[in-house]
Amino acid sequence: MNETGNPLLKGNAVIGQSGGPTVVINQSLVGVVETLRGHGSVEKILGCHHGVRGIVNDQFIELQDVPQQRLDRVAQTPSAALGSSRDKPDEEYCQRIFEHFAKHNIRYFFYIGGNDSSDTCRIVNDLADTKGYELRCFHVPKTIDNDLMHNDHTPGYASAAKFVAQAFMGDDLDNRALPGIKINVIMGRHAGFLTAASVMARHNVNDGPHLIYVPEVAFRLDDFLKDVEDVYKRLGRCLIAVSEGIHREGADKPLGAELAEASSGKIDTDDHNNVQLSGTGALSDYFCQAIRDHMGAKTRVRADTFGYLQRSFAGCYSAVDAQEARMVGRKAAEAALMGNLDGSIAIQRVSDNPYRIEYQLIDLKSVAGKTRTLDRKFIIGGNDIAPTFKQYLQPLIGALPVVESLRIGAE
Repeated sequence: MNETGNPLLKGNAVIGQSGGPTVVINQSLVGVVETLRGHGSVEKILGCHHGVRGIVNDQFIELQDVPQQRLDRVAQTPSAALGSSRDKPDEEYCQRIFEHFAKHNIRYFFYIGGNDSSDTCRIVNDLADTKGYELRCFHVPKTIDNDLMHNDHTPGYASAAKFVAQAFMGDDLDNRALPGIKINVIMGRHAGFLTAASVMARHNVNDGPHLIYVPEVAFRLDDFLKDVEDVYKRLGRCLIAVSEGIHREGADKPLGAELAEASSGKIDTDDHNNVQLSGTGALSDYFCQAIRDHMGAKTRVRADTFGYLQRSFAGCYSAVDAQEARMVGRKAAEAALMGNLDGSIAIQRVSDNPYRIEYQLIDLKSVAGKTRTLDRKFIIGGNDIAPTFKQYLQPLIGALPVVESLRIGAE
């Protein structure tokens, strides 16, 4: 027995990575391994190849004897070292999972992922209770969308936000050199945190992005076109950040999904029924054409869809993000070894100055399958992000490059 009153289990542990990769997801993997290694209750530490799919396919990588130097290199490597998965286990799938848990005497299950992954963790945990199978089941948070309930922020977000901020800094300089209208479409199906990070590129009054559109506010094309025209008339250029998840007022699906359905007659979804929005280019093409139709065919308009670039870009690495990602893995393993039955690790901010956080173990049901959105206090009208958001994000991403200009009238 231990201080929680629950007996420690003798058996093997399995760790999986799920959903979209991040720059720091492997930090969490290594955090779990480091904490479990050498503990008398855990015999083997198994990494399942491509998430739960690796469990049912008996595809495991033994991790308990991997040298620490190699683990440290893995931790600093972007993307999911074990391979990831979008599989959503149903009852039959879960039955197969438990057959393999029993086969390999797996008593500790750690799943690193976002809200869909936490729901998978909850389903597996509930089935373990139903079947009377003794299992310690823990969700380790990860998502660049920053949309997990009860978290101030999630591992992976800060590094992706730093990418977005630096990409917009570069694009703003480019847009000054060759003025025109530029649109960047950024990940974020329901939450605008990543798109809001573009505001970090602003250092002076006329810096871009000049307009920012997030999913939390209904999108109106007429207002958008007027906004763009007003900025263009004032500055002779316009840089725009748009979330891939924006939707029209009253619409039951994102605008990008509407456009995809109109062009092909169908909407692509994954196993979690999430609409595929990233990388299609539908939104960026739509905006370019709409602006030309409104402002004239000769208007210089360009657009990019950042897509998967935001997830595992090796050049944008937040030290705070890496440290916290390592720690949530450790905290999950510590909770399991203390005899806790299940839960999700949450990061909660205690103070801004100095920046300080705490890690808390929360119930799986309070985070599983739920979505946290950007607080409306950070949104100005329908097209901008408040300066207070910079205060929220700055401690997470750290210093950004310093740039200078020789242009006429430089601030």
